Amino acid sequence: MTQAVRKLSFEEYASLDTEAWMRLGLPEGRCEYDDGELIELPSESELNDLIAHFIYLMLVRSGLHYPLARIGRCELEVTGKPRTRYPDLVVLQDEHLRLREKRLLITQAMAPPQLVVEIVSPGSRNHKRDYEAKRAQYQARGIPEFWLIDPEKQAVTVLFLNNGSYAEVGVFQASALLQSPTFPKLNLTVHQILTAGEES
Repeated sequence: MTQAVRKLSFEEYASLDTEAWMRLGLPEGRCEYDDGELIELPSESELNDLIAHFIYLMLVRSGLHYPLARIGRCELEVTGKPRTRYPDLVVLQDEHLRLREKRLLITQAMAPPQLVVEIVSPGSRNHKRDYEAKRAQYQARGIPEFWLIDPEKQAVTVLFLNNGSYAEVGVFQASALLQSPTFPKLNLTVHQILTAGEES
């Protein structure tokens, strides 16, 4: 965990640009904000990175405007602790594109992204964080669609917001075609996702 010279309020943190970030001596990598302190995030595993890039390519192939999909670089303000998250992949709304001029932080005052994807890392702690904590945070944030990709379980869980709560669209495995309410033209099997498109 990294602490600035003084604890930053969330408003101060959210207003930082690259120059101010460097001036304060904050870490160069991705950090989650937690009560004035920054939690440095480890780099993604090669498998998680390949999966995220493959989904990005498939979304673009299905017709998504490519600047809307962001891999591991979009920060979301959420409720609870920590106060920000960096999903593995985010599909933005058009109105979020202007944020790229300064910093891609989607605050709670803004519309939520269209889709958030998390790739579950091994270990019970990571499992609990992704399946419970992040699910609750993304649901409270009003994100319409949330995917949990679990290489250990060889499954993809698709959740869709219904009356303020996530409902399971399905838990897909093997050669099953993923069903996405937001992206119905997406032609993608779980096997393709979990092998990062090696056989596509």
